[in-house]
Amino acid sequence: MLKIHILRNNFLQYKPFFTFLSKFLLFYVFFTFMYKMYLNQYDVVNNEVDYFTEVVANQTKKLMSFFVDNTRSFPHDFEPSIKIFYKDKYVARVIEGCNAISVMILFAAFIFAFSTQWKKTGLYIVSGVILIHILNIIRIALLSFALYYYPEYEEILHGTIFPLFIYGVVFLLWILWVTKFSGYAKRNS
Repeated sequence: MLKIHILRNNFLQYKPFFTFLSKFLLFYVFFTFMYKMYLNQYDVVNNEVDYFTEVVANQTKKLMSFFVDNTRSFPHDFEPSIKIFYKDKYVARVIEGCNAISVMILFAAFIFAFSTQWKKTGLYIVSGVILIHILNIIRIALLSFALYYYPEYEEILHGTIFPLFIYGVVFLLWILWVTKFSGYAKRNS
């Protein structure tokens, strides 16, 4: 009987954590599953690129073309990706992982897990996803330019600096949500 009482008290004490964890996992697993189902409709064996990745590649090319001439993009012949060319040099390829959908799902799951009001949560998720998308396009364009001029730094640019940029923004959006908009910090002060 004492063990049940201790377990009950521990559960009640950590209920906010378990609520957060449950909401986060449900949202994340559901939307990750839905995204995988979406991706399964594309034939990667025949190098078919999913729609979102195509949109990201095309918007990256348009952004680059806004600032400079001689920017092109073409589907890759041997893999499901879009090749980006700058000044006739192949500088980058946009693959499924570059479209930031997984980052958006992670962002939204965290926001949902700390939600208290549906309307405010939905608006913040939509605004955050749009911001992440725009910053991702800028990130890929800047990375493409950087790879043209500094190809020897590809590993640090692609593997460290530019991911740090996008994940840093997501982290700041999470902090902003928890401290200013979620209502959670005010409720527990």
